[in-house]
Amino acid sequence: MTPRRIVVDRNRCTGIGICESIFPERFEVDDDGTLIVHDDLVTPDIRAGIDDAVQACPASALSLVPRDDQ
Repeated sequence: MTPRRIVVDRNRCTGIGICESIFPERFEVDDDGTLIVHDDLVTPDIRAGIDDAVQACPASALSLVPRDDQ
């Protein structure tokens, strides 16, 4: 599996927090509605949960891309 990282399209993100509710270990919406990603590395053991969060985003603001350092 190619290593991936989480990317947030800040122009699309509305800060609703569905990603946070699905995977709070990685996603947090702060008080002003800004999404914080606590670690953008997607390891195989969490890939399914991250995929669920990405797919559930109503604004399609989350994506997974290949890591640049690989």
